[in-house]
Amino acid sequence: MDWFINADTTGHKLALMVVAIVLFVAVMGAILFAVDRPKKIPTWVVATGFLAPTVLGLGFGLVYPGLKTIWSSLFDRQGKNYVGLDNYITAFTEEQFQVVLRNTVFWVITVPIAATLIGLVYAVVVDRTRMEALAKTLVFMPMAISMVGASIIWKFVYEYKPNQPGVNQTGLLNQLLVWLGFDPQQFLLNAPANTFYLIVVMVWIQAGFAMTVLSAAIKAIPDDIVEAARLDGLQGIKMFRYITVPSIRPALIVVITTIAMGTLKVFDIVRTMTGGNFNTSVVANEFYKQSFTIRDQGLGAALAVILFVLVIPLVIYNVRQLRLTEEIR
Repeated sequence: MDWFINADTTGHKLALMVVAIVLFVAVMGAILFAVDRPKKIPTWVVATGFLAPTVLGLGFGLVYPGLKTIWSSLFDRQGKNYVGLDNYITAFTEEQFQVVLRNTVFWVITVPIAATLIGLVYAVVVDRTRMEALAKTLVFMPMAISMVGASIIWKFVYEYKPNQPGVNQTGLLNQLLVWLGFDPQQFLLNAPANTFYLIVVMVWIQAGFAMTVLSAAIKAIPDDIVEAARLDGLQGIKMFRYITVPSIRPALIVVITTIAMGTLKVFDIVRTMTGGNFNTSVVANEFYKQSFTIRDQGLGAALAVILFVLVIPLVIYNVRQLRLTEEIR
């Protein structure tokens, strides 16, 4: 058993990879063999063959780690002494973690609303225009960049140097301020505004996703509904309010909840740009910091559980709204 767990050399890891591939091929071959002979093998055996890998994967990859994390959150930093709910009390009462929770709430409220609003307005404005494809490509391009890559780009945008004669600013934004006669600002150091500047990066990335989904939903609105509305005298803002928005409501819900869930787990931007310093940390970053930097296993596990609990309402709301939409149809 130790041979499978303690892979400490390159050759050992390659051997494990080969064993895993062989096992995967063997299992899939057995399943396909069973499917090709339905008369000779009972149906329940075939069903078990298809479901077992998924059940085992969910069990060992999701359920067991989740239960283990909940259990670990009830112990101290070394994971030896039972402390009950002390870690959760610490997470909700100490000022350091209150700032983290407040930042997380600010992220979850601001990013979905801003990204969805920008994506929706952009989708409506460029819909059926001559340069529609190019305009949408430019907005969607940030989605092709990794979070870390986008963070590095914006870190250069926010870069600060002391305002001295003959010294050009490295950061684009500060150089623009200097050209306009203002003093350069330390955008990433001054709280609480620095959290807003980090949020701008996430909105810049997610607006392309919102625009793509909402644009597809707008194009799916039946032409007869649009023509009937125009015959009734609806134009411009009224058309947008009474026809476009109600017609794409399911897509709006999907976009908002998807972005909100992604925002709850935001880590890369904060870690890359500020490291969670200067009062910019969020729950995901603080979980990483407590677990792997400070080595407080109990508090890190508690923060992970809190993050999981925060995601659940969004998932439930998304599922319920989609079911209501299907019932209406």
